[in-house]
Amino acid sequence: MEKYKIQFFPDNKVIEVEKGATILSAAISAGIHINSSCGGDGVCGRCKVIVKKGQVASLPTGRITLEERKQGYHLSCLSVAQSDVEVEIPKESRLDSRSISEDDSYMLRLKGIFSEPVDVDKGESVVSEEFFIHSPLATKLFLKLPKPNLDDKISDLERIYRVIRAFQDIPVLQTGIANIRRLGELLRTSDWEITVTLGKRNGTTEIVIVEPRDTSGRNYGFAFDIGTTTISGQLIDLNSKKILGTKAAFNKQASYGADVITRIIFAHEPDGLEKLHHVVIDEMNRMIQELTVEHAIDLNDVTCCVCAGNTTMIHLLLKVDPTYIRREPYVPTANFVPVIRAAEAGIKLNPRGLLGCVPGVSSYVGGDITAGVLACGMDKTEKLSLLIDIGTNGEIVLGNKDWLISAAASAGPCFEGSGVTCGMRASKGAIQKVKIDPATFDVQYETIMKVAASGICGSGYIDIITELLRAGIIDRSGKINGSLIHKRIRDGEYGKEFVIAFKEDVGTTGDIVINEMDIENLKRAKGAIYAASSMLVRHMDLSFDNLEQVFIAGGFGTSVDMANAIAIGLLPDLPSGKFFFVGNSSLIGAREIILSHDALFDADAIAKQLTYFELSVEPNYMDEYVAALFFPHTDLAKFPNVRF
Repeated sequence: MEKYKIQFFPDNKVIEVEKGATILSAAISAGIHINSSCGGDGVCGRCKVIVKKGQVASLPTGRITLEERKQGYHLSCLSVAQSDVEVEIPKESRLDSRSISEDDSYMLRLKGIFSEPVDVDKGESVVSEEFFIHSPLATKLFLKLPKPNLDDKISDLERIYRVIRAFQDIPVLQTGIANIRRLGELLRTSDWEITVTLGKRNGTTEIVIVEPRDTSGRNYGFAFDIGTTTISGQLIDLNSKKILGTKAAFNKQASYGADVITRIIFAHEPDGLEKLHHVVIDEMNRMIQELTVEHAIDLNDVTCCVCAGNTTMIHLLLKVDPTYIRREPYVPTANFVPVIRAAEAGIKLNPRGLLGCVPGVSSYVGGDITAGVLACGMDKTEKLSLLIDIGTNGEIVLGNKDWLISAAASAGPCFEGSGVTCGMRASKGAIQKVKIDPATFDVQYETIMKVAASGICGSGYIDIITELLRAGIIDRSGKINGSLIHKRIRDGEYGKEFVIAFKEDVGTTGDIVINEMDIENLKRAKGAIYAASSMLVRHMDLSFDNLEQVFIAGGFGTSVDMANAIAIGLLPDLPSGKFFFVGNSSLIGAREIILSHDALFDADAIAKQLTYFELSVEPNYMDEYVAALFFPHTDLAKFPNVRF
């Protein structure tokens, strides 16, 4: 078959593809991930590229303007090479691959909530770690074994078991044949001084790794949150419990679809499941490699990792077919996955290192929510509590230590920086705070790390919508006032738009704007979350006023203004003292589990205790959702303290 070479700029990567392959698929094969939230169906218009040289054939689309066509723009998902081609991928078409490192960690807080900030990137939680005894998923034990003699001729393995049991009461010990095969020589060449790594696997204790001499001071693990939009990881010293570093990046599965449904569908394509699996594993391995190199840690000393994620993400992580998650009656293959070797999933730790996955509840409430409940301690308090995870799937949990009920709102990824024109993760350069002068429409903003603006994160969008409402630039339906004449208000590709920052001021390729399509998407996202919370509370014959504490989870910004989140109708109108921000609760929960086997038992109990409430079969949910599609709501009586 005829083949063509495609060269991508500014990456300067060249890949050879067969005739008929799309530019999008070629970019992915080259390791370049382009934003394609619709899964390559030509609907979202996010995968624009510029053809600099060569011939391509493109299907017709209304997502490319006449001016863009003159500049050589094409949708990469609808374009195939007809010759050797040179392609430029603009910044706005790329999935953000920048990572958050320990040096970039910043305080996540809610105005007026904490007098001292909670440093979520360093793993702080609103639940005390005193709940859990320090007993990591994998522990190292240095042993000085007595040498065998004619009076003490028990086998080498039994000798190890005997000494271990002198330290710990472990009735059932086991090890694998790989360790047994090398045991005789290893013991004698190390003068009977060894370090064993004990792993807790499915009710038993296993000698996972045997090493010569004393390596007990070097024991590390990784906690991961595998989000639909973002993957976050932390390197943890399992001895000291110290977090050594944090990384986060967009989940590049977004090249195959923005939400779990489009990814489940893509998994049916030839090699689709394999591709979705490898994209996640490659990103995790990149984080592991970067963090271990930065902290001069040998991969052989990384003995385990724990992953939390929604049910679909865990299926794809483990390369398990997710088909039946989306088919009635919506049954996953597994909610409780046994501890396995990390290598079985392709994760590069010590070759015999362990992988644990936080247990889930149902097809649409996964281990990320189990971890979130664990992180905020809802299962240990008598106070009536609500947990709202403002993420792509918009999971909600209501209850206390006696009962827990959950629902999923399918909010979309807007507040995580995807699905909006100038959106980005809450990372360096993201606009996170905004003020608009109601008289002049001048904009003042603050970016994360106080550098030049690159885009807008979730907290920034919350501020922007509130400020646009207060200035009278948009009405409560989200439409921009067409009678206003100002340089910041203009017609754009997706309806009228308001300019937050001009490109010449910040050095971006285009102005940073919010348009009516963005506002509509954000309105739908906030409406879904509010409606799900309201339905869950009503289902239990309660009201928002009955709530004693509300936990807000999500990686959508570093400085969320609570009053603004209430003003747009994202959160219920309650006193500020009832709200607590827990940041990435999924990552915090995964961290607690890797540090304590007791926490894993608690996570199992939480998952079994949680009752799933299916919103899609609730007849009043759609009415509740539609009513929430105004700012803050169609019924202003629900928001008595909101004034514009």
